[in-house]
Amino acid sequence: MPEHRKYLSVSDLNSKIRYSLEKDLSSIWVKGELSNFHHHPSSGHMYFTLKDELNEIRCAMFRANNQFLKFIPLDGMSIRLFGDITLYEQRGSIQIKVSIMEEDGIGDLHKAFEKMKDTLEREGLFDKKYKKPLPLYPKKIGIITSESGAAIKDICNVLSRRAPQVKLILKSVKVQGHDSPKQISEAIELFNYKNCVDVLIIGRGGGSIEDLFAFNEEIVARAIFKSLIPIISAVGHETDFSISDFVSDIRAPTPSAAAEIAVVSKDAILKNLRSLEKQTIDSTRVRIEKYWLKKDQLERRMSVSKPQARILNSLELLDKYYERLIYINEHNFFYYQNHLESLLKRLVGLGPDNVLERGFSIPTDNKGNIIKSPDQIKVGDTFNLKMAKGSLKGRKI
Repeated sequence: MPEHRKYLSVSDLNSKIRYSLEKDLSSIWVKGELSNFHHHPSSGHMYFTLKDELNEIRCAMFRANNQFLKFIPLDGMSIRLFGDITLYEQRGSIQIKVSIMEEDGIGDLHKAFEKMKDTLEREGLFDKKYKKPLPLYPKKIGIITSESGAAIKDICNVLSRRAPQVKLILKSVKVQGHDSPKQISEAIELFNYKNCVDVLIIGRGGGSIEDLFAFNEEIVARAIFKSLIPIISAVGHETDFSISDFVSDIRAPTPSAAAEIAVVSKDAILKNLRSLEKQTIDSTRVRIEKYWLKKDQLERRMSVSKPQARILNSLELLDKYYERLIYINEHNFFYYQNHLESLLKRLVGLGPDNVLERGFSIPTDNKGNIIKSPDQIKVGDTFNLKMAKGSLKGRKI
């Protein structure tokens, strides 16, 4: 190593750069669009990016300065900043150390978001009447996100813990960039065409408003609205909202939360089954006890009322009635039989043959008509007399 050279350490170099920047670029005003905003919950510091159409720069606004802000910073806002250019030495990155932040209006992406939101809302795409219920116990869940992103890892971790029995089908797509809206919408249409899952989760991890803007595109919103499969939208962090959140059937604050919403945990299912088992056993026990009580009551009533003795008495009385009925039937039979024989004898005795046997005769004219009166024939007419044995002819004189 040449001895005449003087070398700076990285730390010395960054210190010199920082000193130079803070000396020449202090107390400046900058205007741009807010992006990647993060308000640290414990320290209270704000970290974000300020950008325009071509470039961006990191910014930090510490708690001592941001606690007096009169508005809530949101991605997409156009803002004015006052502060100093400095170097974050540990990373060697240039940033603005902000002391004043003012609203300057709404950024272009935020304007586009609001315009699309208003258009689709007027068309009714956000209406609750179109929201489809999620299946209680899905067997297959489709996931539309990047296979290399954090979202799929979070979803898989949650589902493997809560519902390992559920099958996951991933359709990997770009979740930011020019082609991402088309890929997302085509993935939704593909799942609907195949009809192979019970519910869909679409989304990605957090990012700037530009990173999440694929889920604000009209083509994605209309694909979600047309889907016959229920869709859970899980885009970004809890504070991030996208058009897909409003159109989808359920909005989840994060991909992990979407996985929790999509399934009932196995522990909850087992707990519910144990509860149902206990209810069934208790209900069966109550019914059995009720029937045993009813049986005891019937046995006590039987012991008091002595139904066996009453049945025996009734059977004896029935036997008596039966014997009496047989006797009456036999008596009536013989009575009517004798009466019938008597009538038959009388009928036979009154028959014409028996009358003739007693010496009577029956007169008839030449035509065979019985003569009941002398006026039926004229003087000189002939007639016949039928007797028991043979007949005679006569003439009226």
